[in-house]
Amino acid sequence: MVNEWLEGKEYFLVDATVDTQNKITIEIDHKDGVWIEDCCELSKFVEEHFDRDVEDFELEVGSAGIGQPFKVLQQYINSVGYDVELLTADGKKMEGSLKSADEKGFVVTVQEKQKLEGKKRPVIVDVDIPFAYDEVKWVKNIIDFK
Repeated sequence: MVNEWLEGKEYFLVDATVDTQNKITIEIDHKDGVWIEDCCELSKFVEEHFDRDVEDFELEVGSAGIGQPFKVLQQYINSVGYDVELLTADGKKMEGSLKSADEKGFVVTVQEKQKLEGKKRPVIVDVDIPFAYDEVKWVKNIIDFK
């Protein structure tokens, strides 16, 4: 039903759940952000497909939360070029720029101090680190209010 509403739109589904209390939660996203009017439109669309006399449910439609971990590939793709924070599966936190993402994994560019041949002191260099999605616990955008 949600996919039907999404057809022809630049929005994409991030998550849809129904809990044991019949609370339906739908999260959508868009590369330029989510407008409240579109959440209302999707909510009305979903409500039109249920009969309140037959189904008792609570419906919540919103955007994937700002600063929340990515859940779907499209969120990674939309964040290429932006700074991200991640937690590796072995518990190491890192920050860097999301360089690329596809269905196999993603690459983060981090800055590291390295001793280069011919240099007296270590210098900061960009290092690309590839990850498979199962090698991280979470990845999320770094929110900068500057």
